[in-house]
Amino acid sequence: MIERALARALVALTLVAAACGPSQEELDAANARAAELENELAQSRARSAEMEEELNGLQAQNGALAARLTSLGENVENLEGQNTRLQQALAELQERERQAQQRLETFRNLLQRFQSLIDSGQLRVRIVRNRMVVELPEGILFDSGRADLKDGGQETLKEVAEVLKQIENRSFQIAGHTDNIPIRNRRFQNNWELSTQRAVTVTRFLIGEGVPANRMSAAGYADTEPTASNDSPEGRAQNRRIEIVLLPNLDELPDLSSLAGDDSTPAAGASATDGD
Repeated sequence: MIERALARALVALTLVAAACGPSQEELDAANARAAELENELAQSRARSAEMEEELNGLQAQNGALAARLTSLGENVENLEGQNTRLQQALAELQERERQAQQRLETFRNLLQRFQSLIDSGQLRVRIVRNRMVVELPEGILFDSGRADLKDGGQETLKEVAEVLKQIENRSFQIAGHTDNIPIRNRRFQNNWELSTQRAVTVTRFLIGEGVPANRMSAAGYADTEPTASNDSPEGRAQNRRIEIVLLPNLDELPDLSSLAGDDSTPAAGASATDGD
């Protein structure tokens, strides 16, 4: 706009100069106006340059802010992911703590119910590999080298069965153990057979007393898991025993499903179904 005004002024100045007899006063006025317009044009150009520089600066700031916002967005996303993982870890920890408290309460209740048998020396309760184990000495249940329950052993197992029946959602393994002195008679060729048959005998008796069969299993360990030294009669007597082991529930075990992959075929050496 200023440039157009200056152009018009110059045209007017030219016309005035071309006219016959222009006065000095008119020339001075035209020159003054032209100078004024040139000055305004210079100021306008300077202001335009300043505004362009400011615009470039603002654009640069805008780019920096946009990059900063992107970075902040990524940081926020990372923080949200970390927070989600921490919440999941906290929930898992709380669930494990709840399960641990539940197991502890079960153990305390079981210990209390067995207290009379413990006080009378008919059994003892131990924690082995974070499992509660009810241990009955051989002398309470069996004669030496035999797998038939004694009358006193049957009475003890009846009391044990009454306690086990009150424990819900738990499975039990009946484990037979011997000392390291080899046995060989008409019925048993070795300690493996003796320990296994004793475990089966106790399992059958407990089932007959009302403990659910689908919560029971039997195993023989012979002399492979001693609790005392076999170098003395006292130690060997401790090793000849029946253990009732409270097995963990499936939800208390670590989740290993990710190791199985997509193939549901049982691992080598494992059976898809229980054999007879």
